[in-house]
Amino acid sequence: MGMRFINLPKSKSFHIATRFYDPQKEAMKEREERMRKELEGNSDGPSNFHYGAGIKGSFRNASKINSKTVMEARRRSNKRVIYILLALMALLYLLMK
Repeated sequence: MGMRFINLPKSKSFHIATRFYDPQKEAMKEREERMRKELEGNSDGPSNFHYGAGIKGSFRNASKINSKTVMEARRRSNKRVIYILLALMALLYLLMK
């Protein structure tokens, strides 16, 4: 009749598989699949394979294209903040006088 006063639970192990995304490798696999389908497929009709960029690359490419407009918007907002600060400083100067 052994009684255990100290009952320590065993620790639960946690395992997560590491993931790595290589966009160049992904694009290479996509090109290989497209070429393989063209070579194996029917040469008498057009291919149904879509040649557009995948969704993974489209967000990244869109952000590079729009970076110019983002920078212009930041400059405009920075100018606005400076103008507001100058106006507040002038108002404070007039009130303190």
